[in-house]
Amino acid sequence: MSRAFLLVLDSLGVGAAPDAETFGDAGSDTLGHIAEACARGDANSANRSGPLNLVNLTRLGLSAAAAASRGKPLPGVCESHTPTGLYGFASEQSLGKDTPSGHWELAGVPVRFPWGYFPRTVPTFPAPLIDAVIREAGLPGILGDCHASGTEIIAALGQAHIETGKPIFYTSADSVLQIAAHETHFGLERLYDLCGIARRLIEPYNIARVIARPFVGEDADGFHRTGNRKDLAVPPPAPTLLALHEAAGGSVISIGKIGDIYAHQGTGREVKADGNAALFDCLLAETEAVPDNALVLVNFVDFDMLYGHRRDIAGYAAALEAFDRWLPRFEALVRPGDLAVITADHGCDPSWPGSDHTRENVPVIGFGPDVTAGYIGHRESFADVGQSLAMHLQLVHFPIWVNLRGFPTGFRI
Repeated sequence: MSRAFLLVLDSLGVGAAPDAETFGDAGSDTLGHIAEACARGDANSANRSGPLNLVNLTRLGLSAAAAASRGKPLPGVCESHTPTGLYGFASEQSLGKDTPSGHWELAGVPVRFPWGYFPRTVPTFPAPLIDAVIREAGLPGILGDCHASGTEIIAALGQAHIETGKPIFYTSADSVLQIAAHETHFGLERLYDLCGIARRLIEPYNIARVIARPFVGEDADGFHRTGNRKDLAVPPPAPTLLALHEAAGGSVISIGKIGDIYAHQGTGREVKADGNAALFDCLLAETEAVPDNALVLVNFVDFDMLYGHRRDIAGYAAALEAFDRWLPRFEALVRPGDLAVITADHGCDPSWPGSDHTRENVPVIGFGPDVTAGYIGHRESFADVGQSLAMHLQLVHFPIWVNLRGFPTGFRI
C-alpha cells in the first residue's frame, strides 16, 4: 500500500473564483499579480529580482494550471515544456474564504453553513461576551476591540498592554477572534488559558477560531510575534479524510498548524515547526521515515501570514522561489506508488486592497513516480482533492459529497 502527501501553499490562489464578486474579490489573482509585478520589475528586493522563477513548480504544472484558471499565461514564466504532473484548478463550495473552510473542503467536507462574523464597528465585540471573558479570566480589561492587522495593532498597543496587563483583542474579515499578549509580561500559558475561556464563551456566536497571538520585545520597534501561535478551532462538521483514514487504521502525520485547523480531530501525530523552511525540513524527515498507508499533511503558513496579509509582493515572490528551489529534495524522497498533491486553501492577493483573504480558485498539482501526467480541468470543489487522496489510500466509504450531483468524483491518478 502506498502513501499520500498533501502540501498546502497557504493562500496561493490562481485567479478569481466564479463567485468572487459576491465576496468583493472580482479580479483578484494572487499568483498572477505576483508574476505581473515581477515581470514589470516591481518586485525586486535584496532577496530576488527579475521575472518570477518557478522552474520546478512550472515543470509539474503550476503555471499551466494558473493559465487555465485566469484565462491567460503567467507573464515572464516559461511554458516551453509539457507538465510532468497532473494539473488543474479547483473552486470552493464552502460559504467562506477562511482557512478552516478551505482545509476542511480539501479533506472532503465543504462548509455549507455561514460562519458568524464581527461587524466593522468600534467596539467590535458584543459587550456581554467581553464582560464574561474579563470576569472569568480575571482581567483588568482589554485593548483593541476592533478590526486590525495583527502586526500593526501590536505595534500600536503593545506598550499599553505591558503597562496595564490588558490583552489585545481584534478580528479581521475572517470568522475569528484573535488575542495578542506578551509572552513574558503576560505569560504564554496564561494567554492559552485565556483563549480557551474565550473559545468556550464564543460558541453561541458561531465563530470558527480563537487564535492566541503571543509576541515579544520591549517597544514598538522591537515587538514581533513568535512561533507559539495557537489556533482553537471548532471541530469539522463531519468526519474528514484525516479522521476516516485514521479510523481505518492508517497513519496520519500533521505538520505545522494542521492539528489546530482540524481541532485535533483525526490529526494523528502532530509535528510542530515555525516558518516555511522548518516546515519543509519536517516534511523531508517524515517523507523519509513514514511507512506505507501514511497520510502526511503540511501547511506552509508564511505565504499567507508574512506576505499575503501584509501585502508584501516581493516577499511573497521570494518565498515562492525558495519553495521552488527546495522542491526537488522532496521529489527525490517520493517513492513508487506515492501520490503528492500541491494545492492551496484560499487566496490572499498581496496587490489587493485591505489585508484579508481573497476568494480565488486554487491550483491542484499531483505528482509521483507512477502518476500519469495530464490536465484534470476545472474541479467544482476543493473536495476533489480529498476524494482523490481517499481513492489512492483505498478508503472505500468516503464522505457522501462524492455521491452528490456536481460534486467530486476524484481525478484519475
